[in-house]
Amino acid sequence: MKPAKLFISIAMVFGATFMLNAQIVYKTKYKSEADKIIYVTEYKSEADMIVFDTKYKSEAKPYSGIWYWTTYPSEANWKVYFTKYKSEATLKVYFTTYKSEAGMQ
Repeated sequence: MKPAKLFISIAMVFGATFMLNAQIVYKTKYKSEADKIIYVTEYKSEADMIVFDTKYKSEAKPYSGIWYWTTYPSEANWKVYFTKYKSEATLKVYFTTYKSEAGMQ
């Protein structure tokens, strides 16, 4: 395979991987449907991710902490279930009102 074709192939694979991790999120009622079980922390220092809610789907980027909430489960990259118990969580988040604070800790 020529180097240019190899580079394009690799770039397409990595691009597809990042798109799969975009943070378009759907809130489910059932833990069994969820990709991530979320516990909302009271303090930033306890969180794995600081999350900012956006109104624009185009702002949702992979692991950026900028979440766009969808009403359609088929459109979501992550289906999340919110738990009251920290021990059940696969991801601990803190919701912020500042977009600049969003991201993985």
